[in-house]
Amino acid sequence: MSSNSLVAETVRKMGNAMRSILAFIPSERCQRFLVGDLKEMPLDRTLDLSSRQLRKLPVAACLFNELVKLYLSDNNLSSLPAEVQSLRKLQLLALDFNCFEELPLAICRLPQLSILYLGNNRLYHLPVELRELRELSTLWLETNCFTVFPKVVCELSNLKTLHLGYNQIRSLPKEFGRLHELRSIWLAGNQLPDFPPVLLEMHSLAVVDVDRNRIRHFPSLSHMQGLKLVIYDHNPCVNAPAVAEGVRRVGRWADSSDDEQEDDASKAASETTAEVVEVHPEEQQNIQG
Repeated sequence: MSSNSLVAETVRKMGNAMRSILAFIPSERCQRFLVGDLKEMPLDRTLDLSSRQLRKLPVAACLFNELVKLYLSDNNLSSLPAEVQSLRKLQLLALDFNCFEELPLAICRLPQLSILYLGNNRLYHLPVELRELRELSTLWLETNCFTVFPKVVCELSNLKTLHLGYNQIRSLPKEFGRLHELRSIWLAGNQLPDFPPVLLEMHSLAVVDVDRNRIRHFPSLSHMQGLKLVIYDHNPCVNAPAVAEGVRRVGRWADSSDDEQEDDASKAASETTAEVVEVHPEEQQNIQG
């Protein structure tokens, strides 16, 4: 490493260390160092405060009532101020990679919220107030602490994409079938012993991911008219799910060899979901900028 690069890396590390220390100091001056000057509304109506070592969101950020996107990923947040509910035009809220054990109720009072990232937190349940998010179309809950499927999700009638991978869920409730607009369901890395029966009646589904579960036998999926992609690899299954012509399978006994499964799954998911409903991370087509 050159001397200039070494100096730059040292400065970067010192800056991160300083932010970590200042995060514990609630004074206005210290908070301004972490988030910058929050006096003017961003022209693109987007505020990105990700990776700032924040332990609390400055109330000043809640004064931008025209804000459309708010990124708070990769901080140390475990709560939000009640003033967040004043962001009435907010459509995207990213709270992934934080320390939330409970969902702040103020989030449930954002009438235009359509995309909500809550992955990589410590959530184990969701409040009933979540059903008030009538416009919510994309919900990320992967890598949390759910052992039981949060039934309030079944009341999100506009939901099109649900990411619930890498929890400890063993089944889906029959009420899940109420999600008539759902196009993709991601359940990788859970504890499903069987393919969820309720999914067999959801003909609008285009993507089903049950990779890395405990499913031993797959029923036929050939009757699911909207299905485009099913990912079922890394299950102790004795058969592959039968699918209609043109449906892509990723898993044992599918068209790809074992060595190609990982890459194929990633590529297939990327291509198919882009066609169906989502473009991670911002899903621009759902946002009116």
